[in-house]
Amino acid sequence: MESNETTMDSLLPESLPPEDALGNVEYKRTLVRPSSCRLEHLVTQMKWRLEEGHGEAIYEIGVEDNGILAGLNDSDLEASLETLDTMSSRLGASLTILRERSITEEHTNETRRAMEILVRKVPDDQEFIDLRMAVLGNVDAGKSTLLGVLTQGEQDNGRGRARLNLFRHLHEIQSGRTSSISHEILGFDGKGQIVNYSGSRSVEEICENSTKLITLLDLAGHHKYLKTTIFGLTGNSPDFAMLVVSANKGMVGTTKEHLGFALALGVPVFVVVTKVDMCRKFVIEKTVKQLEHILKSPGCKKVPMRIENDDDAITAATTFDSEKITPIFQVSSVTGLNLDLLIKFLNVLPPLKSRHEREKLVQDHTQFQIDKLYNVPGVGCVVGGTIHRGSIKEKDELLLGPSEFGEFKPVQVKTVYRNRLPCLHIQAGHSATVALHDIDRTELRKGMVLVSSEVKPISCMEFEADIYVLYHASQITVGFQTTLHIGTVCQTAIITQINQANIKTNQKARVMFKLIKQPEFIRVGSRLIFRQGRTKGMGEVLKTIPYHHIPR
Repeated sequence: MESNETTMDSLLPESLPPEDALGNVEYKRTLVRPSSCRLEHLVTQMKWRLEEGHGEAIYEIGVEDNGILAGLNDSDLEASLETLDTMSSRLGASLTILRERSITEEHTNETRRAMEILVRKVPDDQEFIDLRMAVLGNVDAGKSTLLGVLTQGEQDNGRGRARLNLFRHLHEIQSGRTSSISHEILGFDGKGQIVNYSGSRSVEEICENSTKLITLLDLAGHHKYLKTTIFGLTGNSPDFAMLVVSANKGMVGTTKEHLGFALALGVPVFVVVTKVDMCRKFVIEKTVKQLEHILKSPGCKKVPMRIENDDDAITAATTFDSEKITPIFQVSSVTGLNLDLLIKFLNVLPPLKSRHEREKLVQDHTQFQIDKLYNVPGVGCVVGGTIHRGSIKEKDELLLGPSEFGEFKPVQVKTVYRNRLPCLHIQAGHSATVALHDIDRTELRKGMVLVSSEVKPISCMEFEADIYVLYHASQITVGFQTTLHIGTVCQTAIITQINQANIKTNQKARVMFKLIKQPEFIRVGSRLIFRQGRTKGMGEVLKTIPYHHIPR
């Protein structure tokens, strides 16, 4: 068992909410020398809690089921920790003490202690716990620099040295501005230590030594690359997003737009205020108050929470999704201020989908969205993307499409890779690359899908959707053209029907969209974002109209 150096400074609150029968948090009053039958039950219970947390569970030792911290004396606490260690060893899990609290009885002056412990075990069908995080924010907010510091473990020199390894193009290095989607990884071992900082920093070694891996999607902040940023949000389906705000500039430029897009897609967001070393305290306070005002507004309805110590970071991570909390960190990539709090938050942050949701997606028919295309010598055509439903393994027979005529072609999977490493199979939620047999590069394009034949996929050029207009200067009427983003689909569409005369800002409507270029595979229930100049809106697909190609 690993105890963090800051344990004594991270105190449990005086009481906790009552225990929930569901979820990955378990309260235990005591675990002193259980019988063999009781131990078997406890191991089974831990296994279930780990499955609920997708490989992570939190045990509250010395806590009643109603959330009251009763505490244990030193000998009982030691015996309980030994039992917990035995339970975790049986399952091959690791333990990390997150925080503790001492409780002193007024009458006897007896001191008892309660502890919060993170239990982590990689699920049997995976190599590591995998999460995806999108990084949003205005240009020059310090997004790439912050990611460079997190993944490399070396502070920035104040002139952008930390971000150089993240850039993919010469013009990005010259201008210091991201224009493409960059993928970085941050690995944690079973003790909560970052794997990137020790030994070789190759992707293969980081993946091999990590029990939890966070894929960081560095998105562009400049307005002219907005299409790329939206594509990164819709196509990569991140589990959560980090909104980076510069302390000296505040919520300027595309910051509000990025926040709005994340909320429209239902992506949980936390905020990091950077460059605090450059500003006086009153400037930082002004920026944070501006943030809190926006987050509390009717459009967001979030509860801002300033993270000032380890206890705040752990509490925010464990309640991130359930209570609509939006944590706010204040960090410096130059001095390293509060970066340890951000790292602790990312280490404890659990997968946000419930076990039932994950199992439902994995057991569904396969749907793999293609957002990258490669031609690898000796291998052939390789497609990259995210698998949203089902699973894929070598030699699977799938359907690829739709083509420009709306057709789907049978293909066979040659190999499957995740993070540059070959794997036996991938399942819902994974990002991967898939090599295909006997496919020509000219037959492929971004936005296509790999689906199982049981789906009986149908392409469409027209579909019905409920939309909500976030902003438009005048009125939207029939004939309005806009750019649509639905998953990896990005195409111009025309509104052909509206259930009312026109649509204005902050109004809802039911419309019929018609794609301009080619048919696409669009699933009912998919979220969409549309934009045209300053016009922006969101919506949901209600019904698709099957496309039938008529030869000329």
